[in-house]
Amino acid sequence: MSDKIKFLKPVLMVTAAATLVLTLLFVASQVLPAEGMRLLPEQDLQTGNAECLLCHGQSDQVVSFPNGDTVSIRVSPSEFGKSAHGLELMACTDCHTNIQGYPHPEVVGKSQKGYSASYVELCQDCHEEQASQLSDSIHGQVLAAGNENAPLCMDCHDPHTQQPVRNAQGNLTRSARHEIPNTCARCHSQIFDQYALSVHGVGIVEENNPDAPTCTDCHGVHQITDPKSTHFRLQSPELCADCHTNKAVMAKYGLSTDVLNTYVSDFHGTTVTLFEKVTPDQPTNTAVCFDCHGVHDISRTDDPEKGLQIKENLLLTCKKCHPDATTNFPDSWMSHYIPSKEHYPLVYYVNLFYKFFIPTVLGGMAIFVVSDFSRRMIERRKKPGQASEEDASASPAAPEAPKDVKGEGKDEDAKQEVQDE
Repeated sequence: MSDKIKFLKPVLMVTAAATLVLTLLFVASQVLPAEGMRLLPEQDLQTGNAECLLCHGQSDQVVSFPNGDTVSIRVSPSEFGKSAHGLELMACTDCHTNIQGYPHPEVVGKSQKGYSASYVELCQDCHEEQASQLSDSIHGQVLAAGNENAPLCMDCHDPHTQQPVRNAQGNLTRSARHEIPNTCARCHSQIFDQYALSVHGVGIVEENNPDAPTCTDCHGVHQITDPKSTHFRLQSPELCADCHTNKAVMAKYGLSTDVLNTYVSDFHGTTVTLFEKVTPDQPTNTAVCFDCHGVHDISRTDDPEKGLQIKENLLLTCKKCHPDATTNFPDSWMSHYIPSKEHYPLVYYVNLFYKFFIPTVLGGMAIFVVSDFSRRMIERRKKPGQASEEDASASPAAPEAPKDVKGEGKDEDAKQEVQDE
């Protein structure tokens, strides 16, 4: 029996070693990307991702904090392999610099939020531009003010699962655009509920339409400004115009791209434009786009309940600022309609008349001025001699010079003297 044990012992040791090596290779294959896959150098296996994921790949990995927070610290090898950090072949210790072996140092932080906050500066080392934008944003301002609910980097970007959000051209991927509202909903759940039912939200949440605006298209990504500020309010028409003046996109949905021009030409838009240029820091109570159409709950214009193409709905909207508005009050404003035979025919025919009348009057004046100028230039270029002869023939005969009365008297006296002699 002892001989059998002596024989089996090295066999079992070899089998165990082979099993460990195969396990490490399998985990590494799950961590690294399929294309261009390369294993970590053998000397780094002891502190590399494969060894870390032998433990952290298990589902029962949790950590508790003094305040009672319990957080899973499981990292899926396959999800990490597809993440931005995994595709960049980053090692776990690139971020967890204080961990060099096992057992790990004691977790720093009294709560999950405090632990996450300890890594913010580390994120800035690689993402300097985004960190600078974040510090100037409304999120960065409330974080600097000590608000514990302010979002941190990892609240929006899970470092172990965050996939690349931009393609080779630098544009947001379709999957990233679709996921943005769900990310924002972690803190702004009530706004998300409104947005998800709006014409914009349905396009993103339900249809994953790349033409529909997602949260960051209006508010920005890291440089989010305070939407209640005067600057944001005055800039909002141009913000809406980014999409609604795009002819290629609007043509797909039969929407006019003249909405900005018609708004600016109206009293509301003219006033807002003047405030923006002259006193950009002064608030104005003049209506901007979202005062009439809504903010996150924007509906289709032909929606029977809220659509502004319905006169009753438009009247209710007008009464927000004009409580004494009567039934015909909306008729005094052309909204975003372009005058036509169907909409505002009187304005349409007046505009049509002036389209012909003004060019005719100005054209006639231009012809008169040009012809008169040409005639004068032709006369100036004539030869001097030719001009003198023509002028002489054209001018009337010069009157005879008056006779010298005094001389005539002398001649008569001389004649009389001769006769007397």
